Amino acid sequence: MDLNNRVVVKTNDGSDSLYVTEIDEHYHSIHGARSESEHIFLQHGLAFIDLPEITVLEIGFGTGLNCLLSYKYAQDNNKIINYHTIEKYPLTCEEWGTLNYNTLLGDEYSAFYKQIHTSLWNISILLEPNFKLQKYNADVAEVTLPEAYFDVVFFDAFSPEKQPELWTASIFHSMYKAMKVGGVLTTYCSKGIVRRAMKEAGFTVNRTPGPPGKREMVVSRKV
Repeated sequence: MDLNNRVVVKTNDGSDSLYVTEIDEHYHSIHGARSESEHIFLQHGLAFIDLPEITVLEIGFGTGLNCLLSYKYAQDNNKIINYHTIEKYPLTCEEWGTLNYNTLLGDEYSAFYKQIHTSLWNISILLEPNFKLQKYNADVAEVTLPEAYFDVVFFDAFSPEKQPELWTASIFHSMYKAMKVGGVLTTYCSKGIVRRAMKEAGFTVNRTPGPPGKREMVVSRKV
């Protein structure tokens, strides 16, 4: 996959995203990057886990928006979050530095946004007393995940049309094994082929209303 030409675009809620010209794909919904992230990964992911400490696995670190909003969620809800994220194609400093996320949530979050991008890869780092980050610069299939470890999975890869190898029963089975019983996997994609792959991997799959501009999304559980 060639992601060399990524350009900044403004989405409808005022938050920035990136558009990859070579594959004709946006990193977020053009109807609102922040709105999409909050709806799918916070309201239907983090908010479903009633624990004081939550361990997250994110597939697709991308712009860091999900991570930034998860930190805000931790601050607002008095949670401790252990955040693990896998990204094969990290942004350059010039790319993430041009996004408006450092001002999106106010000055108090600007330094944290820089931290998540400049922190080292492949090691666990305590960024704040209530937020630990570990970034993996790798292909999802290459990372050995601990079993029964994660409370919630943010599945935020590029679409099945662009990255079909990541939306298979084999990949979802590795997610299933890595999750605790009662854990939640949430994603923007509700295509039939994806739901069937999740069910084959063992998940209980539910469709639910999506964020602005999207009729449905999927919340899957390990029961």
